[in-house]
Amino acid sequence: MSDFLREHWLRGVAFNPAAPSDVLVRLMDQAAGELGQLMCKDRDLPDAVIDAALSHPEWRIRGALARNQHVDPSRLAPLATDPSGLVRGRLANPHLGRRPRWVRPLPDDILVTLLTAQDGGEDGKVTANEIIWELDSSRQIPLSFFRSMAGSEDPGLRIRATGRWESLTSAQRAGLLDDPDPAVRGAAQDRNWELDPERVEAELSSMRPSSRPFVLGRCALSPALVEQCFADDMVHPLARNPHTPADAVARLARHPEAKVRELVAARPDLGPDLVAELREDPDENVRMRARLHPFPRTWAEYDVIDLVIGHGPECICPITEPDPDPATVPSPDWFAACAVSGEPVLRRVAASWSGLPAELVGALAQDDDEQVRIRLARNHPSAPPHLLLDVFVTGPDHRADLLTLPGFPRTGRTHLIGHPDPEVRALAAADPTLPEPPVDDADEAVRRAAAANPSLTPEALEALLANPRTAEGAAANPSLPVPRMHALLDRCLNGPVTPPTAAGRREATPA
Repeated sequence: MSDFLREHWLRGVAFNPAAPSDVLVRLMDQAAGELGQLMCKDRDLPDAVIDAALSHPEWRIRGALARNQHVDPSRLAPLATDPSGLVRGRLANPHLGRRPRWVRPLPDDILVTLLTAQDGGEDGKVTANEIIWELDSSRQIPLSFFRSMAGSEDPGLRIRATGRWESLTSAQRAGLLDDPDPAVRGAAQDRNWELDPERVEAELSSMRPSSRPFVLGRCALSPALVEQCFADDMVHPLARNPHTPADAVARLARHPEAKVRELVAARPDLGPDLVAELREDPDENVRMRARLHPFPRTWAEYDVIDLVIGHGPECICPITEPDPDPATVPSPDWFAACAVSGEPVLRRVAASWSGLPAELVGALAQDDDEQVRIRLARNHPSAPPHLLLDVFVTGPDHRADLLTLPGFPRTGRTHLIGHPDPEVRALAAADPTLPEPPVDDADEAVRRAAAANPSLTPEALEALLANPRTAEGAAANPSLPVPRMHALLDRCLNGPVTPPTAAGRREATPA
């Protein structure tokens, strides 16, 4: 057995979907090298394997599990108090510099544990504050958590709630401003400046230039600051700001730059005269936004529409967990009205909402607008399998996300076996109804998928296991008998390593 075959066998068994717990636990052995860490991080795991990883003496195994996005996050709760701060840090931010599109929130109990820890772990590698910083930047804290923390018994968590001041209800903000704890009151007063025009003006002068557009787009502004924005030609944030006064909105609606007029055209506070004027604007995008005006009756609706406009079918922007607070999300009736609108933008909005009823999903799956179909495939749990497959074939940017969806079709792909795109051929090669999986394809990914096809006979699998070009796929084949998986691990973890012969690379010799 060569080192090359050993690596392929280990990797294949580690990601074999039929591998039982006793096989996978063996891969946490030190002799398996980094394969145990990769397995704990990158695949769904049975409960017994999760338990073994949670109690594993090697912190790297526990740290890999902390980054696993396939495991129910509630199972990872013990890692929030792990002896190693490095493990806690990986739970707080499992992405380590990557910016994945989908980030699921952590359960409230894990968040509370991480945010209230008195130390960063027994190993002293990181501090509690460094772990909190990682958590803050991870996008794993939902807005609902901040609202729930506003009534926490822990004053430190009430202070934490002030960090999302505008997402709190007015009653919650008032309660924090009148909190019995002086530290909480001070934090609330510090955050309340966003709604105090005079304080916003005073604070802005000391801010970094990169922070100013956010402030100008969300905070209450004094008349002097509004005028300064016009003088400095910094009006784009004003066009989105819910606090912009009516006279300034009227000026923005007649601004010489079409993009500014476009942002104003769908504001829910726009008067009927300005709406009528903008519907006759020389710019098509401005006219389109003005036509949408009956729909954004609230700022939540305006924000939803604004998130969709300008994002084409190739968009790979982050996908976050929807805020469950009804006060910050448009109503189901509003989304339903969008779904039957004649405006493609509004149908794209509806297709982006995961709660759309089944009858409307069926209609949007046949929509003439490509972006509607792509958004429906990416966002709705009941998107038809044929749509998911169509979007996979035509949209390379979305393939990794689509493959994780439970509704993605596992069969009915054989017609794609001759497709020029290797990723599409690999998808077809994995179809268990394929009569002859293309194990000799020129592309490595296609060969691997073909070798993992469960339709292959045991005799064919033995030949593929002995060939470095197909060994990994064959070891990942779910039809591989469990005793054979153990036998491969016996050779990989305990057996001697010898150079391969030419015959060994070609012939079906037992491993």
